[in-house]
Amino acid sequence: MSERHGPRFDAVFANVNLATMVDGLGDLQDGAIAVHHGRIAWLGPRREAPRAAVIHDCDGAWLTPGLVDCHTHIVHAGNRSDEWEARLEGASYEDIARNGGGIMSTVRATRAASVVDLLRESAPRVQQLLAEGVTTLEIKSGYGLNVQGEANLLRAARRIGELLPVKVRTTFLGAHALPPEFTGRPDDYIAEVAERMLPLLAKEGLVDAVDAFCEHIGFSYDQTERVFAAARKLGLPVKLHAEQLSDQRGAELVARYRGLSADHLEHLTPAGVAAMAAAGTVAVLLPGAWYFLRETQAPPIAALREAGVPMAVATDCNPGTSPLSSLLLAMNMACTMWRLTPREALMGATVNAARALGLQDQIGTLEVGKRADFALWDIKRPAELAYAIGFNPCQAVVNGGVMRARDVGLPAGF
Repeated sequence: MSERHGPRFDAVFANVNLATMVDGLGDLQDGAIAVHHGRIAWLGPRREAPRAAVIHDCDGAWLTPGLVDCHTHIVHAGNRSDEWEARLEGASYEDIARNGGGIMSTVRATRAASVVDLLRESAPRVQQLLAEGVTTLEIKSGYGLNVQGEANLLRAARRIGELLPVKVRTTFLGAHALPPEFTGRPDDYIAEVAERMLPLLAKEGLVDAVDAFCEHIGFSYDQTERVFAAARKLGLPVKLHAEQLSDQRGAELVARYRGLSADHLEHLTPAGVAAMAAAGTVAVLLPGAWYFLRETQAPPIAALREAGVPMAVATDCNPGTSPLSSLLLAMNMACTMWRLTPREALMGATVNAARALGLQDQIGTLEVGKRADFALWDIKRPAELAYAIGFNPCQAVVNGGVMRARDVGLPAGF
């Protein structure tokens, strides 16, 4: 349609500084961005901005891609403040897990909850992330550990993407812990995960990716590979909780399967770094868990940087080891504790996080053709996003080209 028949674009966001996240920060000051049918249709200097049905004057704000939280366990029932208190009194994470706490305490609460219960408990946590400019969210299962429990978690995750303005990617984490009905039979449980649970849930359309907890208190290298082989058979991408508490060569395994990401990585070896670099597997850094567990061995940031491994940053929002629902705080932690630069932290919550979900062709940067998901910030420079502790400078959020207020309410009757 020519402009003489009307504007070619649905909306233009003008008088704005753009952090495109293309080739680094990719800043374009005093710019504008146009959207059409929910996609970015044009961007450039404000003086060249095209006509549109609606013009938004952004008053000199900074505009970034919508933030992406690429590793969460945000849908669950209950909390584990009692275990946190026990750790402060001297118990270790392994001690608590072996005594029936840890993941299993959340499993018990989650199995007893309906999909509606899970939605009501989880929605406030999701709302906190959305208020900070998050427009895409990964949600893992892993607290049901049987077909019904895992299905309820994944259905609740899908429903969140329908009820709230956020794109949700679901990850099946059946190999998260050994449920009590399989005590002493981990191989039998892995067979249940790989041969029954995963195919059933995938057939229902509930699974976007497959994850596992490869650890001495989780599942072995060989058991994890059985899950990965089942995922490959179904055409599903894999990712992995790897090298959080010890070196299990998980990063090498997930890289061999061309996995989307290896996550945690505090005990990552040079061999794991090299394997990830060769495979293009993203390193997802989870500073909230490291902080909350009072760990002392940090991920090998310098080695990852030198090898050119993309680094994402996520909240790991979960009830036991990272009850964190602020991606901005996770960015600050990654900079303060592990010496990421503010630019790396912002890349970690945008372009690299999108890559960790296999969505780099759709989101994560401001480029023509990508989904029009943005966040508008009242800041003077992008480094401020990882600077202030407990402060949220988000002014507004754009989802699919539609601007909304920072704070998101729940639908009526929810």
